[in-house]
Amino acid sequence: MRKIISVLLLLTTVAMLFSSCANMRGEEETTPPAESVTKEPETETETETETETETETETETETETETETEVVTQTEPEPIRVTELTLDKYEVTIFVGGFDMPWVTMQPSDATDKSEIWSSNNTSVATVDWYGNIYGVSPGDCTVTVKSADNPDAFADVAVHVKEKPPETTAADTTAAPEPETTPPANTGAAKYEPAPPVSGFPGLTYINGILIANKTYALPSDYNPGVDGTAYAALMDMFAGAASEGISLWIASGFRSYDTQNWLYNNYVAMDGKALADTYSARPGHSEHQTGLAFDLNIVADYFANTPEGIWLANNCWKYGFIIRYPAGKEGVTGYKYEPWHVRYLGTDLSTAVYNSGLCLEEYLGITSVYGY
Repeated sequence: MRKIISVLLLLTTVAMLFSSCANMRGEEETTPPAESVTKEPETETETETETETETETETETETETETETEVVTQTEPEPIRVTELTLDKYEVTIFVGGFDMPWVTMQPSDATDKSEIWSSNNTSVATVDWYGNIYGVSPGDCTVTVKSADNPDAFADVAVHVKEKPPETTAADTTAAPEPETTPPANTGAAKYEPAPPVSGFPGLTYINGILIANKTYALPSDYNPGVDGTAYAALMDMFAGAASEGISLWIASGFRSYDTQNWLYNNYVAMDGKALADTYSARPGHSEHQTGLAFDLNIVADYFANTPEGIWLANNCWKYGFIIRYPAGKEGVTGYKYEPWHVRYLGTDLSTAVYNSGLCLEEYLGITSVYGY
């Protein structure tokens, strides 16, 4: 009996142990480790964060792209094209050596590019420079055309009639004889020439020792409009022929300018560069030598002209034909203007030779100033 009870107790104990082991296995299979439970939510959170970050980055990139596109569009506006070109006159009559300039108006007024292109169909009769100044060369008729550089279909023609210039008789011819000219000592480096009192011919003109003066000190009247001086023009043609015989080509870039034309040019320069700078290279209206009809700009109005074969020939030979380089290098503080190797002034051969040999500019030679008083 005792044996039976012992066996039963043993079996019961084994059964309990078996049941306990089974329960432990079930808990292990259904309950994940604490570490795994913690990691799974973290992985999901990180994935969501990365997705949101990528979405935000894509949105920012799209926004930046749209902004850049808008900026490019704003900085590249469509140009406003010239549609029409008109003139204040379509026919001009000038004398040989004379000048005229039609006034151009382009529409619309706010066109982006309003530059002009001028041409003559017969340069043996009349030439035209880039300003639109038309110069009479020989008697005859021709056509000068101006086109819009922006739109060649916008253009206008000017009928040009060039006549022989009549003999000149001016008030200056009837004035008292000027003081006789004397030649200053050559290459003195200082003004030794005592100027004679100014002599007026045409009211408002200033002559010093027989020389018509136009500089910053001495002005010309607004109604003084002589055109190109015939004697100066003939001497210029002689100089052109002499240069050509040596293989040098010279031509007129700018000749006579009226008071009104100089006023227009000067104010344009002031608008571009300011008054102080404009005064170093452009004369105020009434103070320009071009208004005398005795001055010419030749070939290229640029500093580098001085070093071209034409510029070198002009500097070394113009005095032989009655001209001087009016605003020489190193004399800016005396003449009031920068060096202009292209600008010549007619004085006649006797005086041009004397000024050239002196090494002085005209102001130094005559002992006068060139300073604005206003």
